[in-house]
Amino acid sequence: MNSAKALAAGAFAIVVLVFGAGLFTGVSGGAGPSATAAIPGTSAADLAQFWRAWELLEEHYIKTGSSTDPTEREKIHGAIKGLTESYGDPYTVFFPPAEAEAFNEEISGTFSGVGMELGIRDEVLTVVSPIKGTPADRAGVQSGDKVLAIDGKPSADMPVEEAVKLIRGEKGTTVTIMFGRPGRTAPIETTLTRDTINIPLLETEVSGDVFIIELYSFSANSPELFRGALREFVQSGKKKLILDLRGNPGGYLEAAVSMASYFLPVGEVVVTEDYQGNRSNGVHRSAGYNVFAGKGLQMVVLVNQGSASASEILAGALQQHGVATIVGERTFGKGSVQQLLDIGGGAELKVTVAQWLTPDGSSISNGGLTPDIVVERTSEDRAAERDPQLEAAKAYLAGR
Repeated sequence: MNSAKALAAGAFAIVVLVFGAGLFTGVSGGAGPSATAAIPGTSAADLAQFWRAWELLEEHYIKTGSSTDPTEREKIHGAIKGLTESYGDPYTVFFPPAEAEAFNEEISGTFSGVGMELGIRDEVLTVVSPIKGTPADRAGVQSGDKVLAIDGKPSADMPVEEAVKLIRGEKGTTVTIMFGRPGRTAPIETTLTRDTINIPLLETEVSGDVFIIELYSFSANSPELFRGALREFVQSGKKKLILDLRGNPGGYLEAAVSMASYFLPVGEVVVTEDYQGNRSNGVHRSAGYNVFAGKGLQMVVLVNQGSASASEILAGALQQHGVATIVGERTFGKGSVQQLLDIGGGAELKVTVAQWLTPDGSSISNGGLTPDIVVERTSEDRAAERDPQLEAAKAYLAGR
């Protein structure tokens, strides 16, 4: 049995759910016929084409000036990559050893890059969210920007992981990215200087009679920080709470479930993992802290198209259980679950295994969450440092 890490967030945030999973590793000892019977639903005749192609390439191929002479391992990795890509899912990806190591470094939380989460939206490489205080954030990169080219290389049909590999690099070096922005006809070309990216977690603020918690990611220690922020809220004597999840690309599933538990009775559904019959669905329920029951809490959750995955799980649970009103823009719609599976030799597969369902059974992947009160924040608003979404949330809580 291989241990597997389940991933559920924007481009690279981890959900620490460990599953035991058997995995067929493919070729055994390099002999074609010995592997064919081990693959359910695949006949020897089907795989005979693969081995025939291998033999013909070995027999006839000659190296030219522009080509390479791959090793046997590189050939096998190329075959696995092609097999993985045949599923047409941008989140199901093969990682050769070096890429697997880089991916695991990234999800550990500290890396060198420009600080933006990427995903696929409408089949286009898209910025889920710039991370606060990073080069991308300081340069004005926005949630929803389309990545058109990286250092002159067009990004059409480019997998997220390949884009990340091109954008990441040594601190102090630069990368030039061409963005397309909704509402603008001309592309935006921006040169960013890479830096060490430390993902921020949480900030609190009091504005009049409203207490505001800005949550930037769902890390392993976010629940403890969130509990501290809620303690501040209670000690402030305020009854009105804004939870700002804008630009939060997600993170640990357990963090989202734990945070929801502060507002929900024990046993209430927070989110369901729908495996579509491949295994029993996983239902994640509130631990029932429910500390605000009967205390007159008035709550708004702020979201935008940079709110993804764990943000959508938490916001959806609070909305659908009647705890909070959602204000802002439709969320990103990252509602699939990935497992990271070891296939030996340092290589790994990241495989979509399930989709997230909100408490009422809606798929987060099906267009994200729709706010109760839709308010946009334009590029002009940002440039003028106006925040109509926050003002709308305050107005709602004031009864206006």
